[in-house]
Amino acid sequence: MQKSHISYFTADCVTKLFGTLPGGKEVYSYTLSNGSGMEATFINYGATLTSLTFTGADGSMVDVVLGFNDVDDYIDSFNLPSAPYFGSVIGRYAGRINNGNFVIDGETHQLNKNHGAHTLHGGNSGFGRAFWQMKQLRGGLNPSIVFTYTSREGEEHFPGELTIDVTYTITENNELLIEYTASTTKDTVLNLTQHSYFNLDGHSQTVSGQELVVRADKVLEVSADGIPTGAFKAVANTAADFNEGGKVPSSIDTSFVLENSNEPVASLYSDKTGLKMTVYTNQSSVHIYVGGNCFGSIRGKEGASYHTTSGICFETQNFPDAPNHAHFPNAVLRKGEHYSHKTRFAFEQAK
Repeated sequence: MQKSHISYFTADCVTKLFGTLPGGKEVYSYTLSNGSGMEATFINYGATLTSLTFTGADGSMVDVVLGFNDVDDYIDSFNLPSAPYFGSVIGRYAGRINNGNFVIDGETHQLNKNHGAHTLHGGNSGFGRAFWQMKQLRGGLNPSIVFTYTSREGEEHFPGELTIDVTYTITENNELLIEYTASTTKDTVLNLTQHSYFNLDGHSQTVSGQELVVRADKVLEVSADGIPTGAFKAVANTAADFNEGGKVPSSIDTSFVLENSNEPVASLYSDKTGLKMTVYTNQSSVHIYVGGNCFGSIRGKEGASYHTTSGICFETQNFPDAPNHAHFPNAVLRKGEHYSHKTRFAFEQAK
């Protein structure tokens, strides 16, 4: 097989070489498509979603997630003062852990600190920088891909060897399904999420002006450096109330508390393209993120210049710092137990 050639092709699955890691491992892109013209491309570096395209109201194709053209750009992005984590799977623990430590059954575990005094998104080398194995690729109706990764015991000082599978499925109803499963050899903490930045006007545009709905009556109260205090704040009569909809803010970094996993938890709508995205999850929170200091100097795919309002994240997950708050949802995965997390992004032409 020549590296410059397509290595796998069917009507709804295409595999290509995407680049090579410094150690020589080859990174591939995998493009899945359904019968309605929806296409999604993933790479096995970070189990990352690099593009997601649909037909807009004017018939043109719209790529609704931010990303890069090659693996070198993804690698380089982690050297920025605040890495963007474009499209990657976040782990072992999404969000912040206060002082980088937690206690399980009386034993304190001290993690690497990569965000001041705290640990963010798994530490210095989280799952978004990992080389994942492509475990399974299925074509036909509802094509899917499975990535797997084994996080060794002691990686970033987390206990236990953790084995994770992430399955992405493109349905004939224009949905992106994400399913995470995991097991561990020792009791550990786990909180996985997907860190795509969405923009229904296209990845080179701005999300300003798009309509945001979040079905949540409470958010987590946090300290000045983003650590949950343990308290909940009502959103009524505040800028965080998106129950009836509102314009995407220029900056937000907030964990919304979810009460009903059977209902849509959030949605995004663009009047320009007519596209609507609805978010469903079985998790306790959706962390909404826009802005940050990692933009302004990033050249994205197709020459796009990414800025503070280029995209919006819907990080479906457990609460940040849950291991350090007894009244938060359980974040401990015990040996012999199985972690299961499901999130669905449903797209439609709503115009």
